[in-house]
Amino acid sequence: MRILGVAVLCASLGACAPAPTASNDTQAPRKRELPPPPHKVVRSDKVLADPGFVALSEYKRRVAHRIVQSNRDTYAAPIPEVLKSIVVLEITVDQAGRATAVSVYRSNGYSHLEKRALASVTRAAPFVPPAPGLLQGYSSVSFLETFLFRNDDYFQVRSLVPNAKLF
Repeated sequence: MRILGVAVLCASLGACAPAPTASNDTQAPRKRELPPPPHKVVRSDKVLADPGFVALSEYKRRVAHRIVQSNRDTYAAPIPEVLKSIVVLEITVDQAGRATAVSVYRSNGYSHLEKRALASVTRAAPFVPPAPGLLQGYSSVSFLETFLFRNDDYFQVRSLVPNAKLF
């Protein structure tokens, strides 16, 4: 009974693979090895021993400040309860602070607001170069930044909104 329960749980989660048998496992599939990415994708603020290290959240705030300083279509008032659009961009910044890639990661379909968010990053570049500790030996760093658009199409950059609960 216990084995049946485990089998049902594994099947429902899709976490268990069937045991190989002589008829279906004549040769084990090879794992495809992918080359390392040319940039460091940072998803956490782990603290490094490098004294030049700047946490990702602090670096994102620096980039966000530069975006806001370079664009007049921003607002600093409290976030409205209902936003017109939320656009998430993936931004890649190289060792010199150049935005080498900017793309829409997520949006709710307002293409003119996607273009405005993309243009705001391009207009603000170059940024302060990422610290060597943040790059960790890679040639660039990539991170997500969220643009919060009101009904009048003005935006805030999420990294500058203190303690905002959006989702």
